[in-house]
Amino acid sequence: MHSLAQFSTRRPLLVILLWIAAVIGLSAANAAAGSDFRDSFSLPGTDSQAAYDFLGQHFPAASGSTDTIAWGAQDQGVTDPIVKADMTALLARLAEVPGVAGITSPYSAEGAAQVSADGTIAFAGLHWNGQAYAVSLESVRQVGSIVSEANGVDGVNVAFGGQGASRLSTPSIGVGEVIGVGIAALVLLLALGSLAATTVPLIGAMAGVGSAVAAVGLLSNLGPLSSAAPIVAELLGLGIGIDYALFITNRHRRGLKEGRPVSESIIGASITSGRAVIFAGVTVFIALAGMYVPRISFLTGLATSAAITVFFSVAVSLTLVPAILQLYGLRVLSRRERRQLAAGSVGPTPDAAEDGARGLIGRHPIVASVGALIVLGSIAIPAIGLRLGNADQGSDPVGSSTRTAYDLVARGFGPGANGPLVVTAGLSSATAPTALADLGASLEADPGVVAVVGPIPSAAGDAAMFQVVPATDPQSAATVDLVTRVRDTYGASAAQAGITVHVGGAVATHVDFAQSIAKSLPVFFAVVVGLSMLVLALAFRSIVLPVVGAVLNLLSAAAAFGVVVAVFQWGWGHSLVGVGEGGPIEPFVPVILFAMLFGLSMDYQVFLVSRIAELWHATGDNALAVRRGLAEVSRVIIAAAAIMIVVFGSFVTSDSRIIKLLGLGLASAIFLDAFVIRMVFMPAVMRLLGRANWWMPRWFDRILPHIDLDKGDDAAASAAGSATERESEPAPA
Repeated sequence: MHSLAQFSTRRPLLVILLWIAAVIGLSAANAAAGSDFRDSFSLPGTDSQAAYDFLGQHFPAASGSTDTIAWGAQDQGVTDPIVKADMTALLARLAEVPGVAGITSPYSAEGAAQVSADGTIAFAGLHWNGQAYAVSLESVRQVGSIVSEANGVDGVNVAFGGQGASRLSTPSIGVGEVIGVGIAALVLLLALGSLAATTVPLIGAMAGVGSAVAAVGLLSNLGPLSSAAPIVAELLGLGIGIDYALFITNRHRRGLKEGRPVSESIIGASITSGRAVIFAGVTVFIALAGMYVPRISFLTGLATSAAITVFFSVAVSLTLVPAILQLYGLRVLSRRERRQLAAGSVGPTPDAAEDGARGLIGRHPIVASVGALIVLGSIAIPAIGLRLGNADQGSDPVGSSTRTAYDLVARGFGPGANGPLVVTAGLSSATAPTALADLGASLEADPGVVAVVGPIPSAAGDAAMFQVVPATDPQSAATVDLVTRVRDTYGASAAQAGITVHVGGAVATHVDFAQSIAKSLPVFFAVVVGLSMLVLALAFRSIVLPVVGAVLNLLSAAAAFGVVVAVFQWGWGHSLVGVGEGGPIEPFVPVILFAMLFGLSMDYQVFLVSRIAELWHATGDNALAVRRGLAEVSRVIIAAAAIMIVVFGSFVTSDSRIIKLLGLGLASAIFLDAFVIRMVFMPAVMRLLGRANWWMPRWFDRILPHIDLDKGDDAAASAAGSATERESEPAPA
């Protein structure tokens, strides 16, 4: 750390030029190579995947995904000669798009049932030559463009829906996010009081995000990477990039106020706060590593892109930030602070700040702890009702093409028509002659089914398939129960007659997706929580603090999930964030959200406790270390949290439901973690525990490497030691 900090301060222009070259070079390479983002939900070993494999073998024409082209003509009807001619021509154009295997028109004998009973709504099935996530995005865009051109012609409302259509709403940085960054800059200016100091975290975050997004774009050409990967990189990079740089900048400013030379202050900040940034980054890495546990390509791709972002954010904070600070010199202090420094009157944190922090926590730690626990527990209550599932396109924003297509089909054919099940039947020599008919009759008799198409035999006659239309919408729990009944009840009965049954379709895929993730959750939590505690034990030479930090992070996560469930599942205030009235939470969201917020929460744990640990090692007085540490770090944590809240909250303006959910969830978690847990709960608990905070078994201490966050900055340690007054404090109430 010392050598790296020295290099950055001695060669600041070289470091800055190297980072400029890195950002420009990676961006140019990404522009030249192009990106290839695809959402892959392949689930080997699941029943839905077996159904798709079966279709590929016996019904190749039906093995790809099917999207919907829906249209409504309320005045003249969809069978009007002019409407029919226009729509037939439109379908013919769509059939010529590369990647489209065929179209089932409602004007054909095969698709006659695709015209509503009142004749005002119709839909066509657009069959891709593979799964929607594997189809060229250019082909999907071409279909969307053709449909958009036809919408409104001759009074006909035309829309494009389905899994492929959902790829057109690829999230991107918009006006809301730009405004969020602007507000973050204002918060920085108010917190630091210097325009020069304000630009340091912003420049650092931009360099980190620019490098990371370009690197993620290049990586997308090497394997399946979700279309949400760039926005996740931007979301995470802006938040932690500003925070990490702010933490080092703030420590440097304190060093200058203590009268240290510029270079010495920067090196000291890089050694102490820089090590804290490394440990914080490692905890985020560990949290993201948990996303590899389910072994689902969609999650591993997001984890990889997020890890790349963390790497660049840490690298920028340890190299580019010290270089910029060196060039700025004393200008990172406000004019008033520079005048005070020249007069020798700038000193440590005022006693008033210490008294304010000590008032509630020092005198009443139990009251503070119980109050914080009540707040977190109350907000977390909705999380008890968390329901995993697929939020269908009925939850998309009103006016979007996918929402319009969904509403048209639901109004004309019932909500279940938006998510039909595909039931495959493998026949054997032992299959009874009437068994296939019995299976069809059982499906038709189910109270959750409104229509059954089939059995449709294969060319070889050794297989058949049914299309089952549920009575309820795709995101309904009743539809999920239907999938389970078909598999467990009807499938088991058919097996006795020699028929092998598999259930596919979008609903079945998401059911299997949820089950696959649920099975991996125990290992996921063990990896994330266990390894994070180990890293903190290494950082603070304590067993107690990592355990307390992990428990409080779990409380923070539960409260964040409570907010997410209340808004996105129960529909509270849904119109304020621009989503539908409510639906289940996508199965992968808890994994992504927990991994990110657990890592970010550990950041604040590291930032707070690292300063308290410095003071503890210098003075041996736990009460003083907690009081002074909180007083000195609280301002920067509040500023950093406010910035993260603004940045994450701005992503609620995105068109993507998932990004809205992640933005609101992370913003809520950071607010609760910073203002309730780190400013109240954690210091109160540390005040109650006293010297027990720093307890570690001797055998464990011997086997852990010794890496002290404050090692190497002797001047800071001396200042901390000389600043201690050792005054008596009132005993905790």
